[in-house]
Amino acid sequence: MTTNANSTGFPYSLTAEVDVPVAAVWQAWTERDDYEAWSYSKPGSVELDVTPGGRYTSTVVTPDGTEFPITGRYIEVDAPRTLVMGMDTPDGGEEVMRLDVEDLGDDRTRFTISQNCATQEEHDMAKQGSQMLLDSCAAYVAKL
Repeated sequence: MTTNANSTGFPYSLTAEVDVPVAAVWQAWTERDDYEAWSYSKPGSVELDVTPGGRYTSTVVTPDGTEFPITGRYIEVDAPRTLVMGMDTPDGGEEVMRLDVEDLGDDRTRFTISQNCATQEEHDMAKQGSQMLLDSCAAYVAKL
């Protein structure tokens, strides 16, 4: 199994700031119904066991209707600040993504997705997908 969390490669980091408390962002990432509502997941496909070593599954539906099953595990869970998730890859490896949630005060929150990819192509695809997730999550929590 390969893990790209600490390897040299092609890193990216994306950040959003929202006018909601930390708890709202954390809930959006860790509660099944909330996660399903904003993550482009097929209804009924999301399972989250948000504990270290716990598994997650989802079927993501792209704008053109293509479905992609996503599976992985939670490597680190430090509620309500950090999630480190390993996503299973077809070669039996694991791509690691990190979510950091920061309280800015006055019910304002910054959250950051970061990942280090093995190739430029993986970087470009992952960054595009993560930007979609970041934007969708920010829009979702703004309505809570």
